[in-house]
Amino acid sequence: MTFESIRFNSLLLAGFALVTAVILASTDSLTKDRIADSERKAAQRALLEIIPIERHDNDLLMDVQPIPEKFWPALGLKKGGVIHIARSQGQPVAAIIPAMTADGYSGNIGMIVGVNFDGTVAGVRVVEHKETPGLGDKVDLKKSDWILSFNGKSLTNPEKSGWAVKKNGGDFDQFTGATITPRAVIYQIAEVLEYFNQDRERLLTAAAQAAEFKSAANHSEHSHE
Repeated sequence: MTFESIRFNSLLLAGFALVTAVILASTDSLTKDRIADSERKAAQRALLEIIPIERHDNDLLMDVQPIPEKFWPALGLKKGGVIHIARSQGQPVAAIIPAMTADGYSGNIGMIVGVNFDGTVAGVRVVEHKETPGLGDKVDLKKSDWILSFNGKSLTNPEKSGWAVKKNGGDFDQFTGATITPRAVIYQIAEVLEYFNQDRERLLTAAAQAAEFKSAANHSEHSHE
């Protein structure tokens, strides 16, 4: 084999390797974009289940407020998180708050709790759990409509003593053969309402400031057109 043919083959292999690397990088980038888009749509669907589109006119995923660290324990959060604010014509109508209880029968139960700014529950969805199929998994809307029983409830409806399963003198049903799981979820939702009651004014102020900033930015953008 001549030097020229060896050189040609080496260049050919190098070129092939380069093309392969470019294709793999492009595929990886496209895959990541698709995954990110799918995750965004899934998150948006979960939020819209609690605050449907007819109740707000803003982007729930983008309109957020951080949770002060002092409230993390009450919400069962270890790394904080953000609260999604729903608005209609610029006015806050509800907040969607993440929460976690470690007291499920099979471990952590993650949820998002929508709270209207009048303090009533807009809706609750369990987004993470490992509860026993056919028993504790009834916290999942796909398995049971039990989670819908919180809609419209508040810290005064029922009174504090009512935030428990009926077995313990409360207002909420337990599951046949499973009391630990619903008890944990009920307690955590009540904790979310307690948190909201304490942080409501800050959220309203922050939401108003964010709306003013957005309005000013839009005005500035239009004035330069």
